[in-house]
Amino acid sequence: MKMRKNKLRMMILSGLCCLALLGGCNAKEKDPASDKNTSEAVGDEDKQMDAEEAGEAQSSGVGEFSMQDINGETFTQEMFADYDLTMVNVFTTWCTPCVNEIPDLQKLRDEMKDQGVNVVGIVLDSVDASGSTDEGTVEKAKILADLTGVSYPFLIPDEGYMNGRLTGINAVPETFFVDKEGTIVGETYSGSRSLEEWKDIVETELKGAAK
Repeated sequence: MKMRKNKLRMMILSGLCCLALLGGCNAKEKDPASDKNTSEAVGDEDKQMDAEEAGEAQSSGVGEFSMQDINGETFTQEMFADYDLTMVNVFTTWCTPCVNEIPDLQKLRDEMKDQGVNVVGIVLDSVDASGSTDEGTVEKAKILADLTGVSYPFLIPDEGYMNGRLTGINAVPETFFVDKEGTIVGETYSGSRSLEEWKDIVETELKGAAK
């Protein structure tokens, strides 16, 4: 088991080094020179709702749910109550833009926590097509969290995919915002961004959530 963990750690570390050296090293073998803000398509279309149904599921709030993070801790909709605005970043472990922006999301949380802002990650590929937890992907996510030094949770989608909010996602990363009442607010953002770009967006969404 230790040897397997070390192998996974080296694979992910190599990927991060590739990002630094090449500006884009893609597990899906897409164009490595693609723009940083480009999101990556999610496969397994059988798991997706059509756009209209997904829009209806996302229109109001996240509802009641219970998810575990990659370390087995349970989180519910109550996690939103302590913050004026929570950034929910949906990503996969194989997505280059997703992985590349995680350290910036941690910095954003550190710098804006006193303003009532939190960050939560959801590892979309940590469940397989049958809805079961993919332990191999969870292990990769643990190593990724360790390498990037994040302190915010990486959640595993529940059986209901957060009451349908996590279905209909065709490209990652996808980011949306939730206020302290559990209501989805503002815009949904597809693709990764720089720390400064995210700060500007969060400032705007924070003002909207306060109204």
